[in-house]
Amino acid sequence: MISPAIITLTDPSSATAEAYRTLRTNIEFSSVDDALQTLLVSSAAPDENKSAAVANLAVVMADGDRPVILVDADLRRPQQHSLFNLPNEAGFTNMFKDEAMLKNPPLRTVPQTSLKVLTSGVLPPIPSQLLASKKMKQLLTRLTELADVIIFDAPPIVTVNDASLLAHQVDGVLLVVKAGSTKRDHVKAAKDRLEKVNARLIGSVLTNAQVDTALQYE
Repeated sequence: MISPAIITLTDPSSATAEAYRTLRTNIEFSSVDDALQTLLVSSAAPDENKSAAVANLAVVMADGDRPVILVDADLRRPQQHSLFNLPNEAGFTNMFKDEAMLKNPPLRTVPQTSLKVLTSGVLPPIPSQLLASKKMKQLLTRLTELADVIIFDAPPIVTVNDASLLAHQVDGVLLVVKAGSTKRDHVKAAKDRLEKVNARLIGSVLTNAQVDTALQYE
């Protein structure tokens, strides 16, 4: 069963689901002049509802049969296979060593949507080695051939270096901030780290706010 946290699927008429659709529209308008095919979503620190926010954004991005791929690149604490109730014996990490999977990624289809999920796969001992490898560029190229939008769920920026390694390889970065929890210093540190790798920070998403402002985009 798909997690109730993916409210864009479990309750698509809710105010929160509508807020995600507004977020999608704002992201699309932010990239009118510069195409945004690859998007990385991260948070400043752990426990900020980041993976659920990524899943919901991916669902609404796939509205209208738009081909979208959600990649679980959080190789520390992957959540997408649990949220979507998908097997995870093969996924993102397998593509680095298996040429057959690089050509034909082990994508999982989400029923009644055009969204496909690439789960994390087996967790490597040192994730940063994979993300900094030449193979990562090949993988990124292959995925862009298969979908209009590729969304990466990445680990928190301040905690580990993984997200920074990916950030400069994608078209844009979105930062998840949890109301009443995320520390201002952590947000500033995340922003500074992204600037150092020349990443394009397109905005932030506020989660855990009141229902009438469940999501805000800046």
